[in-house]
Amino acid sequence: MVRKTLSKDGTPIAYDTVGSGPAVILVGGALSYRKFPGFVKLAGLLSKDFTVVNYDRRGRGDSGDTDFYAVAREVEDLHAVIEAVGGSANVWGMSSGAALALEAAASGVPMKKLALYEPPYMIGDGAPRPPSDHEAKLREFIAAGRRDDAVKYFLRMMGAPGFAVSIMRIMPFWARMRAVANSLPYDAAVMSDYSLPTERIAAVQVPTLVIGGGKSGVALRNAVKHVADHLPKGELLMLEGQNHNVSMNVLAPVLRNHFSESAH
Repeated sequence: MVRKTLSKDGTPIAYDTVGSGPAVILVGGALSYRKFPGFVKLAGLLSKDFTVVNYDRRGRGDSGDTDFYAVAREVEDLHAVIEAVGGSANVWGMSSGAALALEAAASGVPMKKLALYEPPYMIGDGAPRPPSDHEAKLREFIAAGRRDDAVKYFLRMMGAPGFAVSIMRIMPFWARMRAVANSLPYDAAVMSDYSLPTERIAAVQVPTLVIGGGKSGVALRNAVKHVADHLPKGELLMLEGQNHNVSMNVLAPVLRNHFSESAH
């Protein structure tokens, strides 16, 4: 049965737990939610050693939402989940969820350790920057009930070729992405202009493992290196043969090692 906790503004946040041991909270990126197959698999792989907490970010799945969105509210949501499972936890964030986890850590949300997979900051002249009005454009699509167009716009903005998006639209997972398309403006707000928030990153005092895929694009590989460099307690790990769609079988032992009580 789904569990729920109330965020500071009264919004209910839904979460599942599996396993036993120290808490590890999974923070999803754009177009994901707690029942996303990859996250369910990762939770299962880690459940022998940890109590794995998979939650729906606001506006997704069984969590509530409000008319007004602010990144600070999502930080409070994560804090509420941590409080619900004991007051402190290890946290793993994926993509824009990694950027949200970083902001939460910089804001003082209590964490034991943090792990990040490819926060998608765009660094350097060669890195593609989304249009300055991308958040407003996503909001327009959602307000008009054009969820498919919002997903398509986001994927193209992130560099997916048009033919690949066309193929995705006939795949079963498209329906899952469409179901949470209303939250795409929230991820846009988390990422802002996709520049590296160096001051916020430097404020994070939690031991943090920054993970990237060796087959990911140059922009993502640059991002993980820069994030690790700016973290006071940061460590970089590149996974050879992996890209942004990381294998949970490869990722799980890395997280298990980082979050273990004996690791320093």
